[in-house]
Amino acid sequence: MGTVKLIFAGTAAIGMLASSAFADDMTGMITRIDRLNGTISIQQTQKGTVGGSAGGAGALQEYKAKDAAMLDTVHAGDRVNYSATDTNGTGTLTKLQKQ
Repeated sequence: MGTVKLIFAGTAAIGMLASSAFADDMTGMITRIDRLNGTISIQQTQKGTVGGSAGGAGALQEYKAKDAAMLDTVHAGDRVNYSATDTNGTGTLTKLQKQ
C-alpha cells in the first residue's frame, strides 16, 4: 500500500511541475489566428541556453483563447508576450500582450 501512495504522490508532483511550466510568461510570434474557433498558434521564441542560439525558433503551440476578445488586437506576424495554462492536455491562453 505504501508503494502505491508513493507512486501516486510522484505522479502528482510531475503533473504540477509540467503544468507550472505553462504558467510562466513566454515570448513568441503569432503564426495563425482562427477567430471563429477562438484559437491562436504561436511559435515560441527560445531563450538563450547553452548550445542554443538566442532568439531562435522554438515549439509551435496552438492555444484556445480564454476570452475571444484577446484575439482582436493581434495579427499573424506580431511578436507577443503571453501566458498559458494546460487543462486536460489543452493549452488555454490566459494573457496576450503585443510587444
